[in-house]
Amino acid sequence: MIILYRHAHAGSRERWEGDDGQRPLSDKGRRQADLMARTLARLRIQRILSSPYVRCVQTVEPLAKRLAIAVEEVPELAEGTPADEVIGLVHRVRAEDVVLCSHGDVVLTVLDEIHSEGASFEGAEPGRAAKGSAWVLELASKPGRARYLAPPEL
Repeated sequence: MIILYRHAHAGSRERWEGDDGQRPLSDKGRRQADLMARTLARLRIQRILSSPYVRCVQTVEPLAKRLAIAVEEVPELAEGTPADEVIGLVHRVRAEDVVLCSHGDVVLTVLDEIHSEGASFEGAEPGRAAKGSAWVLELASKPGRARYLAPPEL
């Protein structure tokens, strides 16, 4: 099972002064991450992989703390990563119970790929990836299934 998790709310990119990779979660984003950690902690998770961007790492930190699992930062989950690198990572971890925390463009790349493979989607259309939301992907066998978890209500 792969949990494809889009980072929580991080505020305005345009108002942030400095390296975008260092832009942290907003207060709203921290609350989203804390609440989603409660939901995701009930699932079987063995690894947590994250984009190295601060907002992604901060999104999965509450979950990592609950599960006593280290967050592994991987460049394939960074914003703007070419599709073949993202899909390569997904194929490598396809049979694991893993969280992949990333950005909207990466999440949509993965959803497009599994949709093209014939995966069924529950809870939302394949193009849905609100900040702080997650998709639970069952991809061990094809065509696979994807179930949407909306961001927590605040």
